[in-house]
Formats: sequence, C-alpha cells, structure tokens
Amino acid sequence: MKLVLAACLLLGLSATAANAIDLAELAPCRPAAAKLCDRSEGMTWVSLLHCGATLAAHSWRVGDECRAVLRKYGQL
Repeated sequence: MKLVLAACLLLGLSATAANAIDLAELAPCRPAAAKLCDRSEGMTWVSLLHCGATLAAHSWRVGDECRAVLRKYGQL
C-alpha cells in the first residue's frame, strides 16, 4: 500500500514539474497587464496568469514578446 502511494506521489510530482509555467517567461506581459488587467488584488503572478484572456483580446496593444508568450500558452 505504501509503495503504491509513493508511486502515485512521484508520478504526480513529475507531471506537475513537466507542465510548470516558467514565471520568467511571463515577464514581457507584465507592463501590458498593468495597463489592461484588473489590479484590485495587486500585481501578483497569479493575477498576471488570470489576465491572459484580456491580453489576448487586446493583442494589438501588447508587444511582440508578450504575443509570443500568449501564443506559447495557447491564448492566441
């Protein structure tokens, strides 16, 4: 039983690490997010992740680097 639990935990951790978002890649979108997204909770990385749809809707107003990040994560 312990072996099965340990195997499931290891599998879950490896899958999470493989699909993790590198927060440094989101940095090009931070200035656009400050202008276009809701800042009521402050400018945290969580709020930046939540405003991807807003940035995609205003893609003509964001920089090329931010558009590349949005394409990479499936927003454009």
